[in-house]
Amino acid sequence: MHPHDAERAAAGSAAGGVPDVAQEGDPWKGHVADPRPPEDLRAGRGELWRQDWVNRQYLGSEAEQPQTLTFDAGLEFLSVNHAEDDWFLQIETFDPHEPFFTQAHYKDLYPHDYGGPHFDWPDYNRVTETPEQVAHARYEYAAPLSMCDHSLGRVLDAMDTHGLWDDTLLIVCTDHGFLLGEKGWWAKVVQPWYEELVHTPLFVHDPRRPDRAGTHDATLVQTIDIAPTLLEYFGVDRTPDMQGRPLGGTAGTDGTAGTDGTAGAGAGRTSALFGMFGGHVNITDGRYVYMRACHDDTNLPLNEHTLMPTRIRGRFTPRELADITLAEPFSFTKGVRTVRVPAPAPALLGPQRFGTLLFDLASDPHQERPIVDDAVELRMIRLLIEQLRANDAPHDQYERLGLPHEPDSADERHLLVAAQRERADAAREPAARADEFPEGTLNLRTPLARLLADPAAADAVRHIVPGLLDTELLTLRGGGTLLHIAAFTGRPGRAQLTELAGELARLFPAARTDSTADDAEVPA
Repeated sequence: MHPHDAERAAAGSAAGGVPDVAQEGDPWKGHVADPRPPEDLRAGRGELWRQDWVNRQYLGSEAEQPQTLTFDAGLEFLSVNHAEDDWFLQIETFDPHEPFFTQAHYKDLYPHDYGGPHFDWPDYNRVTETPEQVAHARYEYAAPLSMCDHSLGRVLDAMDTHGLWDDTLLIVCTDHGFLLGEKGWWAKVVQPWYEELVHTPLFVHDPRRPDRAGTHDATLVQTIDIAPTLLEYFGVDRTPDMQGRPLGGTAGTDGTAGTDGTAGAGAGRTSALFGMFGGHVNITDGRYVYMRACHDDTNLPLNEHTLMPTRIRGRFTPRELADITLAEPFSFTKGVRTVRVPAPAPALLGPQRFGTLLFDLASDPHQERPIVDDAVELRMIRLLIEQLRANDAPHDQYERLGLPHEPDSADERHLLVAAQRERADAAREPAARADEFPEGTLNLRTPLARLLADPAAADAVRHIVPGLLDTELLTLRGGGTLLHIAAFTGRPGRAQLTELAGELARLFPAARTDSTADDAEVPA
């Protein structure tokens, strides 16, 4: 089976081709009429949401699930080729992933009392739902996770059936985690890259190392180590540019971090770089995690470098491409120049709102208490610069982060944790929840299009939150609600939300007979 993109994996034949089933909002089945889903807590009801409710109608059994079909294709490959040498199989599924949709027999594994609205697809936002709704969503997540465990078990059974344990390398891993209410957040991307998102599972069976069976290794490793591990297993030399290291060659029996934060004996890596474009640039030594935000509120300069000007759901626009330039080759582009495109830096999606953060995983493994320690921060800054240089980061990254180009040039002038502590503390405050406010038939959870269509409700918003309707905030969270906008942006504030909720409850009391149920059934 050919590798799939980690976020868009779909079932297909081992030779590729058009998938015969789809995940999430993939354009799989065409329905002109809008679907009529039940009342749902999700605020984002765009095209992906609509298409998903079309797709679900064709996934009535576990056998029809994309995850199942993907594993089926991999198991077919094993059945045909298990007796051969020099083969490689990658089984990569979209699940477990939102929406948390699966069959009832997996949901039945997690019985709980819940009588609220449908909720298996959280928004990428702060938690605004009640504790009962959060718990329900976690159980909904556990169901497809159990379905994934079942199919993984089918692979392990095939290893037994075909006698593969003696000569077959098996690696089980994932691409990222998903916040399920931890730290007051859902999902990923819009918040810092906490442990729940980046400290991902990794299980390795190496038939050459029977002494390591059932052992746990705390050596600092990354997913970039998987490719050289595979090459080493097949006796293929690594390319000169590879920074990853074979897992079997670098992992010692004791790779725990030392008391000074450095990796222990036998470790292959003393630090690891991680993050995403335009966000925090993060470094860990296995004990401390340093999340470096931009040094000012502009989050600039920021440029995209590419030879394929496309994003996840579309091409770059002509306007974006109007100011492109050719960058000099990077050390890893084999002398090829890339297209450099100025990137927008949305004020509400940048790392500046969270500030620069430093965590000590030894005393705070759940990253609940960021610390201020100038000496540790300075050491981590120097490690970060070393990694930026090793990865040939563009010069504008140093400028965006407010860092020098030489590790030894970093000093107290470049510290940011203490300077940005106030905003970091403010960003960790929980969002206002739905159950904190009175609710009439129109309320803080009413989709904005419906709320603002009523003149009295729109006037109340204008009066209590002056200027809100004249900003770009209403375009940021398509199909959202005032409660979700406030959670994501901090505006309206809690006092304004309280006043507005009371006014809406007065104008539209719950005793009215008209219902907003239809609004939940028709996508905004």
